[in-house]
Amino acid sequence: MATATAKPSEKKSGGINGLIVLIGALVVSVLVFTFVFGAESHFTAPDKEHPKDGDYFGIVYKGGFIVPILMTMLLTVFTFSIERFLTIRKAQGTGSIETFLQKIKTFLANDDINSALAECNKQKGSVANVIQAGLKKYAEMEKVTDLEEEKKILAISKEIEEATALELPSLEQNLSFISTIATTATLVALLGTVLGMIRAFGALASSGTPDPGKLSAGISEALVNTAIGIGTSALAIIMYNVFTGMIDKLTYAIDEMGFSIAQSFASKKHSK
Repeated sequence: MATATAKPSEKKSGGINGLIVLIGALVVSVLVFTFVFGAESHFTAPDKEHPKDGDYFGIVYKGGFIVPILMTMLLTVFTFSIERFLTIRKAQGTGSIETFLQKIKTFLANDDINSALAECNKQKGSVANVIQAGLKKYAEMEKVTDLEEEKKILAISKEIEEATALELPSLEQNLSFISTIATTATLVALLGTVLGMIRAFGALASSGTPDPGKLSAGISEALVNTAIGIGTSALAIIMYNVFTGMIDKLTYAIDEMGFSIAQSFASKKHSK
């Protein structure tokens, strides 16, 4: 019997800590909101009631306390988008996935396992690691004489599945933050919009002549929150779909090669 190889007890972890990113984004957002958007130079008076004409920083500041929350979400989406792109790109390896898979298939057809393993070392990345694990088990099963063919094929398939379970889950890390923001950003923006409209209608309902300053502040608060929230949600939805598509492509490539390796082993034994 072949000696069982020890498996790592834990799955690979990848990426940055989500909580740290959220806290950092919140701190940056509050500082930017307070000292950049809220600088006195953007307003006509020190009380910061009236932004200068065409000064968008001052207009955003009038969006109220919901704006830093939305800015935190936006910065979080930007940060995780860059981090996920780099992580998934690293998992793909150094070259084209399609070219790499074609080379492996060619080596398998020629029964050149050593060249296939060398190509995996050259390609690197999660996909190459999984295929390399399958190829090593392939070579190991060729030397085993006291196992049925079906069990050998099953052992190869199981090896690929275990390697996949170790490599790929890290690619989905932090995507939950992006998907959550895609849903909640519009709700938070809606809250800011409602608060702004309450303020605006409060100015209209005041006795005597409505205060135009309070009225414009309420409308600005409503519109600014709506714009930032919709933009943040749209970006999060787009990036989430992009990354899940990239991960699905890698998963499909691994499944395809896993099937090819098992079929190659089976056809080789039948040809003997």
